[in-house]
This record gives sequence, structure tokens and C-alpha cells, in this order.
Amino acid sequence: MRLGSNLMNTIEDRVLVQEYLAHERIPKEIEVDKQNELKAKIKALLKQKNAVLVAHYYTDHVIQSLAEETGGCVSDSLEMARFGRNHAAETLVVAGVKFMGETAKILSPEKTILMPTLEATCSLDIGCPIDEFSAFCDQYPDHTVVVYANTSAAVKARADWVVTSSIALEIVEYLDRKGEKILWGPDKHLGHYIQSQTGAEMVMWDGACIVHEEFKGQGLNELKNIYPDAAILVHPESPQSMVELADAVGSTTQLIQASQTMQNDTFIVATDNGIFYKMQQLSPEKTFIEAPTAGSGASCRSCAHCPWMAMNGLENIYEALMEGENEVHVEARLSDAALKPLRRMLDFKA
Repeated sequence: MRLGSNLMNTIEDRVLVQEYLAHERIPKEIEVDKQNELKAKIKALLKQKNAVLVAHYYTDHVIQSLAEETGGCVSDSLEMARFGRNHAAETLVVAGVKFMGETAKILSPEKTILMPTLEATCSLDIGCPIDEFSAFCDQYPDHTVVVYANTSAAVKARADWVVTSSIALEIVEYLDRKGEKILWGPDKHLGHYIQSQTGAEMVMWDGACIVHEEFKGQGLNELKNIYPDAAILVHPESPQSMVELADAVGSTTQLIQASQTMQNDTFIVATDNGIFYKMQQLSPEKTFIEAPTAGSGASCRSCAHCPWMAMNGLENIYEALMEGENEVHVEARLSDAALKPLRRMLDFKA
């Protein structure tokens, strides 16, 4: 991997600045009466504007429940994209982060795509700028470029395949069987996990998710001693030390399925704590515990919750619908180019 230290330091600085700004813009908690009032207004606007709310598992539980109550979707990014493409609504309200809104627009260019905020991004997206990534790809012209969905439309347009964590392993196995060498970006932890499972020849961009990067094996071992009968569920964006301790490794959807099917009563979960809403909803008799992060309070960067996902709130969902604010636009040239690798992914798992 030929990535200069100065380049990676510059990219890390960008991530830190955006992360700080995200924490500053997280909506304040609102009282239950105000929540109910906003939910009623949002429900009316969704009907009035022939719109549907699509929410990621990592958003606030109030948003997830509202999406379910109104016939929307709560899922991982792959199913969010598929649901939005197939739904009859003229407008999609995407509660998540920017790349999810862009993906919805690429797959459904005829629809209006609104987001609660266009400032909600992702450390993987920020950490993989198109000019630098494209130059990296140029160093390996004989490699098939596979990028994670957590990237900009421009990076997707540079790729041969787009994948999500729920399908990445299968696609890389498929490409490896065909004898293709892989250039992977941007999440190095997910890349190393896939390489360890497939034995594929891969070069990797040096990116990481700030939430999953915080989980540490030492703290997990200590927590396991307190809860010896607990099963450990780990998202593959986590460091190798976490993956090695896991009883199940998988995407958000796969971890939710594991929490339902495994016989354990208690689970230690190493991913964004927004997932607890769905896990607890599907298995109310079970106990779910956050895996420990590197810091706590003022010293932790994410505390097991993405600051950009936390920027989604009822008030800005209402404002987006009421005013038509935060509409997502993707340049036609980029959209056409990014659609090809996205379609490959969706067709692969049709």
C-alpha cells in the first residue's frame, strides 16, 4: 500500500474537524409532548407529499419507530437503497448519513430525496477523498476496485463494484474465484477481515470508522469476565482484536439475526448502540450490553454512537418535509457512472 504519511495525516485532520462539528450540531433532546406533536405533523406531511421515511439502524429509536409506524423502512444501507428504489413514493426522506441519500438519488433519480441534514457524513467517506483515492487506484491498474457503500458518489463512480458489509464477503469470494486481484477501500478493518476469510489478494486504502475503531479487545475481555455467559457480537469494521473474540461477526442485519437465533440470554455488542432498539424490539427477553470503547465521557470520541447519525432528529425531519429543505442532488455524469457498480451489487443479491 503506497499511501504517504503526510496524506493520511491530512485526511485524519479532516475527519477530526468534521467530527467536532457534528458533535456541536446534535439536536437537543425534546420532551415527550413535543415529540408526539412533531410525529403527528410528520405523519401528516408524509401522506400529503406522497413521501416515505427510510431510516438506518443507527438513528435514534424515536426515528426508527416513526419509520415503522408510517410504512417506511428501518434497515442497513443495502436494504434502505433497495426499499427506496422499489417504493411507489415520489419523495424519500433518508434518515442516516449523506452517502445514503446520494445512493438513494443515484438509484431513484426521478424521485425527490430529502435528508434531515446534509451535514451528516461519515468518517469513512471523509477519509476517502476522490482525488487521492483515484491516484491510489491508478497505481494498481490490474486490480478490480471494490468500495464500501460508505463513500461519496464520486468514489463509487471510480469503482468496479460497490458493496455493503452484509454482502462484501460474498462478492470478494466471487471475484477471487475468478482470479481477480482486489483494490479495497476505504475501511481497512473490514478489508482485513474479508481477506482473512477469503484469502483474496487485496491492497487496501487506510480508512476506519470512528465508532468501531474505538472498540478495544482488552476492555472486551474484562467485560466478558463479568458476563461469562454472554455472546459477543462484532461488526467487521472493528479492529482485529475485537473480531478474534467474537462469537458472531456480521453486518447490522446479520448481528440482529444472530441476537435472535443464538441461545444466549445476554449479548455484548460491538457496533453503534442505535442497533439496540431493533435488537430489544425483536428479543425483549434478552439483555444487550455495549462493548467498551477506548475512552469514556469527555475522553471518548464516539462512545459507541456515531455523531453524524445523531444529527438526525424529529425537528429537522419535519423541517425537511415542510420546507423541502436539504434535497440531495448528484451530478448526472457521476450518477450514471456510480449506478453501474451499485447495480452490480443489487443484481448480485437480487
